[in-house]
Amino acid sequence: MVTTSRAERVSAAFVKITNTLVADYDVLDLLHALVEASVDLLDAAAAGLLLADPHGELQVLASTSERSQLVEILQLQAGSGPCVECYRTGTPVVVEDIASLTGQWDEFRVAALSQGFHSVHAVPMRVQGRTIGAMGLFGERSGALTPEDVAIGQALADVATIGILQERTIRESAVVNEQLQRALNSRVLIEQAKGVIAYTAGVNMEEAFGRLRSFARANNQNLHDTAARVINRTLTL
Repeated sequence: MVTTSRAERVSAAFVKITNTLVADYDVLDLLHALVEASVDLLDAAAAGLLLADPHGELQVLASTSERSQLVEILQLQAGSGPCVECYRTGTPVVVEDIASLTGQWDEFRVAALSQGFHSVHAVPMRVQGRTIGAMGLFGERSGALTPEDVAIGQALADVATIGILQERTIRESAVVNEQLQRALNSRVLIEQAKGVIAYTAGVNMEEAFGRLRSFARANNQNLHDTAARVINRTLTL
């Protein structure tokens, strides 16, 4: 059995992502690959990406599990939490022990603990001095990430930012907003398709997304178009 070092895995992940960015790519599939790489490479049990729409409202764009997505959504509903604070300040937010949050972010604390999370590290997604979202790294144990993990996590968030905005198109605010809105609209469509698949196939939401993503990749389609076919009932998964 051949084993690889952590440094080799980190290098391989970034090479794979870089190769993806130079071609015509599916941005949502790329972002899901990024959060999955975050969990694989870092001391985190789950990860999620929050993206701001043109009006500054945050939405969940990608997550590694339904439970991390639930925590992110509850943060948004409450209007507060580590990832929301990270987006507002443009700086990392670390909570080493979620249980110790008394009187601060109570809804987030209850939701996170109910899902088995005990720590969180939020890193900002920034471009040209503007914060467009945040990535949350959730741990099942208390404690902070190592400085090396923090650096890798920030690098992955930076790659996510590049993937969304496509560096060459960042010239005017209108272009940036159009790119953000397109990604958010696609996410809504994918959530609807997951619900259809889960209902018709009798599977959970994670299995539903796995089927959607696998079909899109196997048939060289993007997630948006595959989700549209599921919703229009021209594709059953």
